[in-house]
Amino acid sequence: MKAKSSFSLKDQLFNSDKVSYLTTLIVAVYPHFAQQTFHQDVVSAFSKLELKERIAHIAVCLHKHLPDDYQDALVILLQSLPPELDSNKTDDDFGDFIFAPYSLYVALYGCRADYVDLSLKALKEITKRFSAEDAVRYFINTFSDETLGFLSDCAVDDNYHVRRWACEGTRPKLPWAQKLTIDYKRSLPILDILYRDKTRYVTRSVANHLNDISKVDPSLVIATLKKWINDQNQTEQEMAFITQHALRTLTKQGHQEALTLIGFGTKPDITITNFSTSTPQVKVGDAFEFSFDMCSNRSQKLLVDYLMYFASDGKKQSQKVFKLKQLELKKGEAITLFKKHPMRLMTTRRLILGEHKIVLQVNGQAFGALTFNLVEA
Repeated sequence: MKAKSSFSLKDQLFNSDKVSYLTTLIVAVYPHFAQQTFHQDVVSAFSKLELKERIAHIAVCLHKHLPDDYQDALVILLQSLPPELDSNKTDDDFGDFIFAPYSLYVALYGCRADYVDLSLKALKEITKRFSAEDAVRYFINTFSDETLGFLSDCAVDDNYHVRRWACEGTRPKLPWAQKLTIDYKRSLPILDILYRDKTRYVTRSVANHLNDISKVDPSLVIATLKKWINDQNQTEQEMAFITQHALRTLTKQGHQEALTLIGFGTKPDITITNFSTSTPQVKVGDAFEFSFDMCSNRSQKLLVDYLMYFASDGKKQSQKVFKLKQLELKKGEAITLFKKHPMRLMTTRRLILGEHKIVLQVNGQAFGALTFNLVEA
């Protein structure tokens, strides 16, 4: 049984007020724009559409209400853009989702041989307000050489949103985006530039990109990270962040080379006792709680995670590894660890009522399991 959620991300990001804001920007540079008709066309369909469908719907409505000539329409859209995102920030500045239809408009109506250069330059401007990472994939798949060359130049752009876009747009497994048809290795020259970046927003994207590749080619990722570490073109602290974040999937899987590269490659020599839960039954919205005692039988570094198997609705069982703690213990040293795991409704993961299980993992090795039952609030 699926737990019900009252929060709607699609309604928060795409609603009547957001569409009004968009129309106000367009009318300011194109007075002939049918503001009320466009607003009605867009909003009247929202109740039937999911988030990505709303983006596509707005893009189609823009095409309907803007001049038929693509180049004329594009000039209007670019002139209507608000100021660029604050270039003084260094992280988590995603911009406003309401401009996602702009980039999709470019992808739907400007992904043609005679418009490639014009369209890519337009996406570069749009991505300074909201990332055009999905839209550029239309061009990567259709005009790979031209687009990868353009994105390579973007990797050294002064604007960190543009640099990040070069990385996100070429990610092999970018969430909510169409699949790329090019070989994932073709994006490595872009990563070789961007891993040196001084902005965490960019280096996190590089790490996410490598994490995508690690799911199909672990050896390539480990070799790439080793090369970057040896080249010393990034600070030790930031390189450590990139390495650990890029290898998170492999370390959760207990991949020996990955664990070794982040300093947790040795098999743990520990004793686990009192692994138990005080919440064998959890209501939706509450937290599952567990604790255990751990004694180190020698001096060692330990990476403690737990793997959660979510209740199944008859399909493939969902599972996810969660970080708990990194620590270094001396021989004979003991520690008690306690964790509260919220079982909240989220837009990114649905909850199924029923039995859940966690498996404790230390340096990728399993050390016991617990179950709990998720019930309605």
